[in-house]
Amino acid sequence: MPKIKRGSLLSLEEYARRRDEIRKQAMKLKRIRKVFIGPDMTLHFESEETMRYQIQEVLRVEKTFDEAGIQDELDAYNPLIPDGNNLKCTQMIEFPDEEERALRLAELVGIENRTYIQVQGFERVYAIADEDLERSNQEKTSAVHFSRFNFSAEMITAIKQATPIAVGVDHANYNFHVDEIDPETQGSLTADFV
Repeated sequence: MPKIKRGSLLSLEEYARRRDEIRKQAMKLKRIRKVFIGPDMTLHFESEETMRYQIQEVLRVEKTFDEAGIQDELDAYNPLIPDGNNLKCTQMIEFPDEEERALRLAELVGIENRTYIQVQGFERVYAIADEDLERSNQEKTSAVHFSRFNFSAEMITAIKQATPIAVGVDHANYNFHVDEIDPETQGSLTADFV
């Protein structure tokens, strides 16, 4: 998948003019690419389009127009774009109550490494989490993780042929799975493979 280049971004002025239309499309895509696992976890599968939107929004909010600031955002978000043989996601563990969140994140240490995708007929593919920065320690995990799932050529072929995909977590304190993700979601994820 191509990475986002500086020259392909809209200026702050142009983005402001087109923001409503771009935001509407981005929100639709984000809805399609979202998978809930149990009551407290969501995987937001990223793509070039979702990362482009994120970069443009950050530049807008921070009013960044200098080259160094723009490059910093490109360097931060480009690694979250799938490489053609994998899927990448932002993994959110969500507990609205602050006290519950603190307790539960302490119980869920290592959950980011127990999250998987399974193409029907193949072994589970576990997440490779937080390659940029350690977000967990022995006392608690983070509420946000950035994960990559690598697939073999055979798995990719099966995904492209619409073989069902399951997702899940097999952590001792959080064990949920989805037997088959929505076909529209799978169709969108299929576009991430070369």
